[in-house]
Amino acid sequence: MTLTYPGLTAHEAEKSRATHGSNAVASQAPETFWDKLLGNLKDPIIIILIVALLITVALTAFGYAEWYESVGIAFAVVIATLVATWSEHSNERSFQRLLEEASMIQVKVFREGRLTEISINDLVVGDYIMLQPGDTVPVDGLLIGGHAEVDEAALTGESEPVHKTAAPKDAEGEDIDEAHRLSRAALLVDGECVMRATAVGDQTRYGQTMKALLSAEDRLSPLQHKLTVLGGHIATFGYIGASFIFLAFMFNNMFIQAESFDAYWAQAGGMIIKDFVTAAILAIIVVVVAVPEGLPMMIAMVLSINMKKLLSEKVLVRKLLGIETAGSLNVLFTDKTGTLTQGKLSVGAFVNGAGLSFERLDEIPQPLREQAGFALRNNTSAIIDASDPNEPKLVGADRTEQALLRFVTPYLMGEAAEVIARIPFNSTRKLSATQVGGERPLTLIKGAPEALLERCTRWLDDEGRETPLTDTTALRATMSALSERAMRLLAVAVSEAPIDAEAGVLPEGLTLVGVFGMRDELRATSYASVKAAKQAGIHVVMITGDAKETAQAIAKDVGLLEDDPDAVVLTSTELAARTDDELKATLPHLYVVARAFPTDKSRLVRLAKEMGLVVGMTGDGVNDAPAVKNADVGFAMGSGTEMTKESGDIVILDDNFSSLTKAVLYGRTLFKSIRKFLVFQLTVNISAILVLFLGQFFGFDLPLTMTQLLWLNIIMDTLAGLAFAGEAALPRYMSEQPLKRDEPLINKDMWSSILTNGLIIAGLSILFLTNDSIHAWFNGGYETGTDGAENKFLTAFFAFFVFIQIFNTFNARTSGLNLFENLLKNRIFSVVIPFIAIVQIFFITFGGEILRTVGLSINEWAIVLSLAFLIIPVDLLRKIIWAKTRASAAL
Repeated sequence: MTLTYPGLTAHEAEKSRATHGSNAVASQAPETFWDKLLGNLKDPIIIILIVALLITVALTAFGYAEWYESVGIAFAVVIATLVATWSEHSNERSFQRLLEEASMIQVKVFREGRLTEISINDLVVGDYIMLQPGDTVPVDGLLIGGHAEVDEAALTGESEPVHKTAAPKDAEGEDIDEAHRLSRAALLVDGECVMRATAVGDQTRYGQTMKALLSAEDRLSPLQHKLTVLGGHIATFGYIGASFIFLAFMFNNMFIQAESFDAYWAQAGGMIIKDFVTAAILAIIVVVVAVPEGLPMMIAMVLSINMKKLLSEKVLVRKLLGIETAGSLNVLFTDKTGTLTQGKLSVGAFVNGAGLSFERLDEIPQPLREQAGFALRNNTSAIIDASDPNEPKLVGADRTEQALLRFVTPYLMGEAAEVIARIPFNSTRKLSATQVGGERPLTLIKGAPEALLERCTRWLDDEGRETPLTDTTALRATMSALSERAMRLLAVAVSEAPIDAEAGVLPEGLTLVGVFGMRDELRATSYASVKAAKQAGIHVVMITGDAKETAQAIAKDVGLLEDDPDAVVLTSTELAARTDDELKATLPHLYVVARAFPTDKSRLVRLAKEMGLVVGMTGDGVNDAPAVKNADVGFAMGSGTEMTKESGDIVILDDNFSSLTKAVLYGRTLFKSIRKFLVFQLTVNISAILVLFLGQFFGFDLPLTMTQLLWLNIIMDTLAGLAFAGEAALPRYMSEQPLKRDEPLINKDMWSSILTNGLIIAGLSILFLTNDSIHAWFNGGYETGTDGAENKFLTAFFAFFVFIQIFNTFNARTSGLNLFENLLKNRIFSVVIPFIAIVQIFFITFGGEILRTVGLSINEWAIVLSLAFLIIPVDLLRKIIWAKTRASAAL
């Protein structure tokens, strides 16, 4: 077909662009590095640190604090925010590159009287655009020449192509039939046509949907919600702890260190002010210690470390917290086509006249196979390019013909037979026929079995011999079984009689070659992936535009309807007939929604969120974008529209449901890592604050100096955070139930570890400080009570306190008794923890006045490490007792 139009001139195109705008669609402006940095600085935990930093800087300016104390807090803030910001920024840049590549589309358009190619963004209203099979409709407009089969699934969810014809020449206005309209994002499956652009860019239906999405509001992810609650609790704990430390320090100086209360106030005013300032700085440091500022950095590091792993699993994370939300999913609404299935029709069965079924081409007896291959190869209007025998190109073939021709690929080689006459398919006849000449002069017929079988009087047996077809009971029983499996059936027959193409008359007394069963087959991984999701406590609901029977058959094959005798399958009409409350009651048993509309998806997301569930939604088309945007975590398919990708939190690059379950696994791994880090870090915080508080009552002004606390905070809060960031994604996490949205971040098991070990470390620390025998071990040859002996002893205590925390990292990373479980799978832990130990030894040895340390001998180090190691057996005993307590409670 040759279609020629003058098209717009350059001047007319510019005038149209000035009047109606360009074809660029508004998109969400990507956040810059500085935007993301500002957003991270608004984190409640970071705000607490910034306030503490400002106060410390002010005190330093007036000479009441050392410069390195401000530097320590600033370092903690910078590390915590910059790493998270950089990770999100780099991920966003990867996504923007993906979008840019997807949008670099060239469109065939008539301009200046000739056909040329321009960028999709340069199209304007009034342009004449040529479309061919495989092209995506770039604007809204009218089909004015030719015809087309258009796949509008991206817009409507309907999987069947829609036939479009040219509009009358004088057609204008809103009353034009939909059969003549084309909409942006639809896909041309067959035919060739020219359309005239009537709306571009934001004025298209696609553009209007995008604008609505940009105004949608987000809600906090489950982790953000939990962190907000935890941040409030930690801040309260820090403020209360700081107040108690301030009062304890002043109480120690007024009533214990001083000869009397009156004597304290009788000393020089400068000394009193110094005590108050020291107490204030100490209180600020306690707040810094109490806040786990390494947590934001640690979350970012987990995702940064796993980014390559996620990409290798075909998962691109757009929003970092989206991956954690995936790990908390309670319900997942998923597409069928291309996600659970392969997204294309394929032949799954061939049935001969006796009702015997064959699944593969090589299983069919050769004479019968050759006849079937010949009949399909030559009864098609498609253009076949078999230059690549493994991947022949089929131009002009619809989905059904593509499936049939791919099935008989070995018979597509060589020239087609000479066509003498042809009767095309129509919906009334439900048959098509082609009469060929040459060495095998035959009439080849294919069509709906119910229309073709009544014309067949014979069938071909395994040897290719014609046999009378007298009883079709077995054949019809097999066909019925295939229909129950959601297969589309098509029969093929041959005849030696000619056809009357003009009258459209087919011969009688046909010979049946066989019946082909086709469907969009499941992906090989779908059943196992759905089963894994169900075992993980995720309620999977399949939403499709297919008929109820087809959807139900696919759901049965993929395992959705297993294990629930009350499983419910609804159509869109049945869904709409139920009230919101009725649908909420049905949702726990709802597994399939057939003939679904986009509004059904949005409604289901809204109701699931109202039930307090963490909701996931997959999507690829424009129609899916609102539901994907409104879900707690939106999964956009890599083959989907740019709009859906912009709306999603995670892009599944291979459209595969198994990649969704990998995202869930990594999300759960992230959450596990966060919890392990919190167990470790809060144990450090509680023990440090208790030591500071109780030390005042045992005659120690500062058992740990402010600089030591900051150093402890840096290595334990940031470097240890890195160590926990590399935890392996273990398959057993997928056998656990998802957490509820309002479930606390710290559970009873964690509190058992945090409080027990925090109290034990604090108790051992006070014992270390007050025991005369231990004191004597670390006098360093100095006379007891001298500055030299005191410095040696306090250095040993600092080393003990740091190393008992280092040993506790092994306790925190597993709830089991095997502390080396999967240790080698976390290579970062294996590197970072020894690195912390080496750095600690170095700084203790050479810290000098800044860290208030002196060198320790080998024997002294041996004693310190032996005492610090006590936390290992103590925690193992705690785990045994806690496990027995839980087991008794369960009984």
